[in-house]
Amino acid sequence: MHARSLSQEALGAWLALSAVRGLPSAVLRELVGAFGDAPTLLAQPLGTVAEKAGPEAARAVAAAARIEVGEQLERTRAWCETPGHAIVALDDPAYPAALLTMHDPPPILYVRGRLESLHAPGIAIVGSRSATPQGADDARRFARELAAAGFVVVSGLALGIDAAAHRGALEGGGETVAVVGTGADVVYPAQHVALAHDIAQRGAIISEWPPGTPAKPAHFPQRNRLIAGMSVGVLVVEAAQRSGSLITARLANEMGRDVFAIPGSIHAPLARGCHGLIKDGAKLTETPEDVLEELKPMHAASRANGSSAPRQAAEPQGAAGPSSAEPRAVRVASPPRKRSRPRADGARTRPAASGARPTASPAALPLFDEADAAQPSKVALSGAGDRLLAALGHAPAALEVLAARTEMDSATLQAALLELELRGLLTVLPGGRYVRHTRS
Repeated sequence: MHARSLSQEALGAWLALSAVRGLPSAVLRELVGAFGDAPTLLAQPLGTVAEKAGPEAARAVAAAARIEVGEQLERTRAWCETPGHAIVALDDPAYPAALLTMHDPPPILYVRGRLESLHAPGIAIVGSRSATPQGADDARRFARELAAAGFVVVSGLALGIDAAAHRGALEGGGETVAVVGTGADVVYPAQHVALAHDIAQRGAIISEWPPGTPAKPAHFPQRNRLIAGMSVGVLVVEAAQRSGSLITARLANEMGRDVFAIPGSIHAPLARGCHGLIKDGAKLTETPEDVLEELKPMHAASRANGSSAPRQAAEPQGAAGPSSAEPRAVRVASPPRKRSRPRADGARTRPAASGARPTASPAALPLFDEADAAQPSKVALSGAGDRLLAALGHAPAALEVLAARTEMDSATLQAALLELELRGLLTVLPGGRYVRHTRS
């Protein structure tokens, strides 16, 4: 698959149109279709565009025609000349079909890697940047098995769960897509340069931001909507109560995607976000088979239809129609809806069939996970004790697992285990397993 070649004039027009406000993507797509291409749209008189899409859209198109994109155009063309780089405009057949079900798909996408990966059914795996060792192991294992089953694993290239999900998909011989909040040529965090290279070789890195764009806090919530949009379902592995992953889950549910959450210990701060999702109707997920059971029928249907777009019954939007209307979703293999239930404040929750709509608004959720909430209380420990405490999760772990995580020899590990047990930070379970102890 190849992106359509854009002339210098066409690329400049798309860059200008993507830079203006007040021009919803659905309206832009219809206008480009009506006038033939982006340069022809920019050449139209104000009144002609207003007749098609209304005065606000006409003013936005007129503003785009006045934008000078010369310098950006040269940088973008130079970036596109590198093998494996592509720009996909909203009217290009290579544009991901799944994103077209959103009400605000980006006018242009910058892609580094394989365009084919953007057209296969995707499952997003997201979670905390401050993942526990157990959480990272779970993300890696789920991604490996879901990729082996034929799904593309979608995540955000962040630390913690995101990185583990990308690596698991690659280990499973599958494909993975990283949706980034920077330019597609910028790797953030910097320690993921090698991982990003592997993703571009076996999948794709996509961004709606021009090459060279650095990491900015405001970009990441917007990135989250694309992660949700690229997927038929979203799996949350670990998340604090105030987590960017919950934004992704909420957006996915609003788009008609299924939401899955892995439960954890009631003492684990990074399980609370997942527990909240499950309370609101997300599918409690213990094994990759739980996800496959829900999404396999959709996977089979998309292969038969030759499309990766989630099954939705969205009303087509006219050029002058409301850009914020939500599509009506048709669920596949979803459990029955729970009845709404009162909360302590008198409001009622609105649980979804197998997705979750967190009750907090996007503005109330921070960009990054509140890592401090997930950290154990500071206790003066030896170096080995600190390493072991970091490796211990709230899920039981065998001695050999802890040895692999800490890379300690047997004598050092046994001494560290005893130290943590005496400090009341560790509980020994039957069968020679160990778990972090949380004081109530």
